[in-house]
Amino acid sequence: VQLQASGGGLVQPGGSLRLSCAASGSTSGIKAVGWFRQAPGKQREFVAGITWSGSTSYTSDSVKGRFTVSRDAAERTVFLQMSSLQPEDTAVYYCASDHGYFVRFHTTPQAYLYWGQGTQVTVSS
Repeated sequence: VQLQASGGGLVQPGGSLRLSCAASGSTSGIKAVGWFRQAPGKQREFVAGITWSGSTSYTSDSVKGRFTVSRDAAERTVFLQMSSLQPEDTAVYYCASDHGYFVRFHTTPQAYLYWGQGTQVTVSS
C-alpha cells in the first residue's frame, strides 16, 4: 500500500484547506484511514479517522466542529476538510492505514501500518 498525502500550504487564521490521501497498491486490507499531525517538538497526534467503507468517521475533540473527514471510494482517496484554522493547527499532517480488525479508531501511531509522506500546514497571518 502506498499513501500519498497532499493539499497542505500556508493559510491565514480562519481559513480553510482540504487535504487528500490517495491510496494505491493492494488496498483490500485497509480497514480504516487515520489522519495525524505533528508540530515541532510535539508528539504525533491523532485528529480524525474514517473506515475504509466510509460508514464510520471520527474527529478528535481538538478539531471537532472544524475538521471533517470523508472518502471517495472510486478514487480510493480520503479527505480531511479543515476550516476555521488557527495557528495551533500548524503541523505536518500525515495519513496512515489501519489493517487490523476494526472495533474502534486507534489513536496511537503504532496501530497504523502504512504512512503517507506528510504535508505541511502552516496557519499564519
